Amino acid sequence: MNKSPLWLRSLLWVVAVFLMLAAVVYQRATGPTHPARGDFEVAGQSYAYKLIRSDWSIKTNEAARVVLPDPGGDKVSDAVLVFRRLRTDDPFTRQTLRRENHQGQPLLVGALPAQPAAGKLEYHIEVTTSDGRSVRIPSQGEVIIRFKDHVPGWVLWPHVVMMFFSVLIGMRAGLGALFAPWRMRLWAWIALAGMTLGGMCLGPLVQKYAFGAYWTGFPFGGDWTDNKMLVMWLSWVIACAAIGLRPSKREVISRALVVAAGIAMMVAFLIPHSMGGSELDYSKVDQGIDPARAIETGRQ
Repeated sequence: MNKSPLWLRSLLWVVAVFLMLAAVVYQRATGPTHPARGDFEVAGQSYAYKLIRSDWSIKTNEAARVVLPDPGGDKVSDAVLVFRRLRTDDPFTRQTLRRENHQGQPLLVGALPAQPAAGKLEYHIEVTTSDGRSVRIPSQGEVIIRFKDHVPGWVLWPHVVMMFFSVLIGMRAGLGALFAPWRMRLWAWIALAGMTLGGMCLGPLVQKYAFGAYWTGFPFGGDWTDNKMLVMWLSWVIACAAIGLRPSKREVISRALVVAAGIAMMVAFLIPHSMGGSELDYSKVDQGIDPARAIETGRQ
């Protein structure tokens, strides 16, 4: 197989890097750790807020800190954090926010009680202005925060790095199969190796540390993240098993399988992270079941 022109190979790397970075940004923006952002208005002035959506579990014995910009005592007479456990009929708890000053910035601060791993709370903030007007933050719906156990950095960061490295190489392999098949096999096998180590080995370790189970996808649960990992990995297993290590007489089929694996990878990364992920069933906890045994998946 002839070596592709340098300009074409370079262009394909640029496109692969762009696709990988787009996947990083999208996964971050749609994932459960991304704060809920918006603006609220008091006395004709707009204030940007960023509300927490992920925190450590009850094992850390620390409450989740909820922070809001403080428009000032002359503009706000009261601010209340309103919350309850998700998917329960619990009455909402109301907690008055306290005023703090952090590095010269006035803040309104509240604390959500830490929950067992996979526990979730729903909350919003109600601000009463000095002229008696009520401002709800966010204006509609509730912010949902999920709690998890601590994941050691030696597991988490290699997992994250290997996953996005695999996306980069996988995109390059797929693009190469379309436009410049020289070294297509090398990139395909490297993508499979990265998915195997980062996704199928380190991924379950991250899941175990965070929520107490190694695997919550098919056939044991409905965790979309585990399921999409399985689909991506199997796509590359099939592609690499078919293409082998040396060019064959049916290169069209080999190239088509690598392209299909690349497409499967990109489609999987279009699914927001942690959809249908681990969630504590509070009804079971209230029946006396150990929270570690009351975690379910597949809920939206």
